[in-house]
Amino acid sequence: MDRVVVENLVKEFTRVKREPGFMNSVRSFIKPKRESFLAVNQVSLRVGEAETVGFLGPNGAGKTTTLKILSGILHKTKGTAEVLGYDPFRRQPDFLKQIALVMGNKQQLWWDLPAVDSFEVLKELYDIPPKRYKDKLDTLLPMLDLTDKVNVQVRRMSLGERMKCELVASLLHDPKVVFLDEPTLGLDLTSQSRIRAFLKGYQKESGCSILLTSHYMQDVEELCERVVVINLGQVVYDGSMAALAERHSSERRLRLTLGSEEDRVRLERSYDLRESEGNIAVIAVPKTEIARVTGQVLGDFEVADITVEEPSVEEVISALFQESSESVSRETSGR
Repeated sequence: MDRVVVENLVKEFTRVKREPGFMNSVRSFIKPKRESFLAVNQVSLRVGEAETVGFLGPNGAGKTTTLKILSGILHKTKGTAEVLGYDPFRRQPDFLKQIALVMGNKQQLWWDLPAVDSFEVLKELYDIPPKRYKDKLDTLLPMLDLTDKVNVQVRRMSLGERMKCELVASLLHDPKVVFLDEPTLGLDLTSQSRIRAFLKGYQKESGCSILLTSHYMQDVEELCERVVVINLGQVVYDGSMAALAERHSSERRLRLTLGSEEDRVRLERSYDLRESEGNIAVIAVPKTEIARVTGQVLGDFEVADITVEEPSVEEVISALFQESSESVSRETSGR
């Protein structure tokens, strides 16, 4: 059963258009010129039970707006948005007790209080029974290495510790659907890795459904079997990461450890060199030519090691964005 259902979702905003200069500012104040724009344009997606879906797109694509609509912060302009069978914007208590929204650039914890005090307030807000609350803390705090840190003022914590406390605060009431908007934003690599490991384990244990946005592709690769890609307010891909890479990448990479740096210089004259350092070189090869080019390189150069690599997820997503933007531009110019 689908826990999140979005069909032809549209969100339109109105903004004031201002020309530069003092007099134009005065005119804009007296008689503002308003223009409408679509932040979300006919988006459709579904998230099933115990499913983790990556929701990807460039800045301004409409990801956060969609999550705010699904959590009831914003009202949709048109279309369908249902979470667990509820209309999110009505923000019914039974609905709010079954969802969580975590935003990497926002916090719900009180800055000058220890995190545990904020947890106590949330316990009362969500009517969490004392035993269940204690059991939840006993489970979550060790998983995130926070047992000795929750009695420290939030403002004295590191960014990584604060983010982990935000996760605990959002999961205390056992939500069935969790919306994560850039949960590892600004964190160091170690903190990112720990939060990914926690989310993976928690999702498997709790069976919650997760809709995740992130600009860190490692988050998506490790946590999501399926991705929904949005660009310019529209869904441009919905499927597995593996199928996306296969569909939007016509190249492979040959990583070569050559006998000498001179071989690397000579290799560069004949092949599409993408990376190089000393006697190590990476060349781009059409995937239909891998066997032929590999044999040719082995015959022409002294090669100590060779591996075939898939293109990075960043490259695949970037190519998809470019393709979808060009498609929209063609449609717009043809009208």
